[in-house]
Amino acid sequence: MNPYWVVVAFAIVAQFAMFVRWLHRRMRDDEIRRTFVTAMALIHLPHLYHALHEIADHLGIHLEEPPAIGFIDLADPRRRE
Repeated sequence: MNPYWVVVAFAIVAQFAMFVRWLHRRMRDDEIRRTFVTAMALIHLPHLYHALHEIADHLGIHLEEPPAIGFIDLADPRRRE
């Protein structure tokens, strides 16, 4: 067997392994980011609005009701139907 082909095969396998590693990391980062944004919109934002109203009531400032939170997940496969 020619050593040239061994080197070429090793290079191809190494590049493919690096690509798969990059793709996995990219998908994982996107999933973490999507989970963070969902948690902020659905869980933490109402608590922040509540705390803001508590502070405003304590200071005697009248605030209007906060807007309704309408979170749309664009990556949701059920949305495409």
